[in-house]
Amino acid sequence: MAHCKRKPSKDTLATNSYNFARRVLVIEDIWAPCCCALPQEGVQPDPVTFVAVLNACASVSALEEGRCAHEQIIRSGCESVVFVRSSLVDMYGKCGSMQDAWRVFNKMPSQDVATWNAMIFGHVKCGQGQKALELFQRMQQEGVCPDRVTLVGVLNACASVVALEEGRGAHEQIIQRGWDLDAFVGSSLVDMYAKCGSMEDAWRVFCKMPSQDVVTWTAMILGYVRCGQGEKALELYKRMQQEGVQPNAVTFTGVLNACASLMALEEGRSVHQQMIQCACHLDAFVGSSLVDMYAKCGSMEDAWSVFNKMPSRDAVTWTAMIMGHVNCGQGQKALDLFHQMQEEGVQPDAVTFVGVLNACASIMALEEGRRAHERIIQSRCESNVFVRNSLVDMYAKCGSMEDACRVFNTMPSHDVVSWNALLGGFAMHGQGKEALVHFERMCEEGVHPDEITFVCLLSACSHSGFVDEGLRFYALMTTVYRIPAKLEHYTCMVDLLGRAGHLQEAENMIQGMPCKPNAAIWMALLGACRIHGNVEMGERMAKRVLELEPKNAAGFVLLSNLYAATGNLELSENVERQRKERDAKKQPGRTWIEVNDAVGIGYLRSGRPRLLRTNPPR
Repeated sequence: MAHCKRKPSKDTLATNSYNFARRVLVIEDIWAPCCCALPQEGVQPDPVTFVAVLNACASVSALEEGRCAHEQIIRSGCESVVFVRSSLVDMYGKCGSMQDAWRVFNKMPSQDVATWNAMIFGHVKCGQGQKALELFQRMQQEGVCPDRVTLVGVLNACASVVALEEGRGAHEQIIQRGWDLDAFVGSSLVDMYAKCGSMEDAWRVFCKMPSQDVVTWTAMILGYVRCGQGEKALELYKRMQQEGVQPNAVTFTGVLNACASLMALEEGRSVHQQMIQCACHLDAFVGSSLVDMYAKCGSMEDAWSVFNKMPSRDAVTWTAMIMGHVNCGQGQKALDLFHQMQEEGVQPDAVTFVGVLNACASIMALEEGRRAHERIIQSRCESNVFVRNSLVDMYAKCGSMEDACRVFNTMPSHDVVSWNALLGGFAMHGQGKEALVHFERMCEEGVHPDEITFVCLLSACSHSGFVDEGLRFYALMTTVYRIPAKLEHYTCMVDLLGRAGHLQEAENMIQGMPCKPNAAIWMALLGACRIHGNVEMGERMAKRVLELEPKNAAGFVLLSNLYAATGNLELSENVERQRKERDAKKQPGRTWIEVNDAVGIGYLRSGRPRLLRTNPPR
């Protein structure tokens, strides 16, 4: 325990223990040693002093010092004082030791409302919202009437476990007691409804409040962001400013998240400027939101500018940068950043590892992925379902279905994301039968497929030539599971039908689509025309492709190859000449490859891979 920096005089302590208690609260760096020194100074602390010390312990989560104070309370005989016991319960709850809180609570001959409140808030703070609600029920059964603070704690509990109906029940009690217009209660109601996803109820409470402070406005903004309504969040932020309410750091974070979800770069830059004008300190919390916003909006230059100016960077900030590079297709930069993060001594968390695995998957860096897997095991993050799903996805995309299946089979349970990662891997590697078998297993486990599941299945059927199975899955998706077909599903079906030679059926499907066809779907049919030598349809498909993407070299190449395959060499050369005139350049085939632990881009030249650029081995 630290030594006192300043010690109050004996006379001051003896004369006015209440003033000493206030000093204890204000000067947190001296409260503990002074308390322990009181008996040695000949001064016996009174209950008010002990309550002040316990409050200080609670405010800084100083559990061990709180236990020390508890021992002195027992020796002094003050433990029987009701408000001292309530403060003990409160201190243990705020310090996260509900076991100690329950021990004191159960010894009390009777509990007042303050003690029940302390227990309720303690469980909420410890992430045990359901236990807090159960305690509230027990409190009422024992005839203790809740006060405003109780019901605010209950609302917080409801928000933490998304218990909307229980929250509405608490709201009814608040109305009955006439507390619904109270600013403190109103803010908690808005926050509860917003976190439970009922923005209509949140807005109704918000509009009835006689005045709204920054906490209330922020709760509404965060609620809209959480519900995926970024536009409404930005509208509310503008209205908040018009009302003259100054945003705080939490408000800015919510608005930046809204900009990120909408990829609204200019709005995000405007918010950034407002933060500078408000002298909002660029701490790790706000800085991470700025980095994340710029990264999700695709402006890594701005993200780096903020990142480099931050006085300190935590795992969240590093992860935002890593994810940003992955989303921008810069997987190797993401891995380089991960290595730099470790060199600076910042410990990655589960979300960091998800980003790293996605980076490995994007550049097919299998050995890097395996090293990341080892690091995950060392960090004890392997049990995280998101990490496990990302491991399956990484191994599948890196071509190691054996490792993907091994990770998948060791998972205690699988959600739809787990199954999609595995099915997508089978589809990618042309293992149609394995995809079909595992889909049956998925159904047997009672996991409900989503639209991505059927993209994987239809792709697997297309690559394996399973026409009948593909048609069956398409019907299953639209009729049984009521999942509307999207462009990705139509593209898979056109590819499936086209590869099997059902060219007219494929064209009819495109023409009957409710959504507008893109170049990719026309190109899928053009590729099928090349396989089956249908020049007439191929010409129509090529025209469609080049209307949408006039500089798409692939359209020219497929048409040229179609002419060449059918013996029309002159037409083939003419198409090639048109391609050059339009400056539609062919991109050489390339892939990320690993040679002696060096990751680099391999370009295909004359059918042989050549390592063009590498990064040094780690």
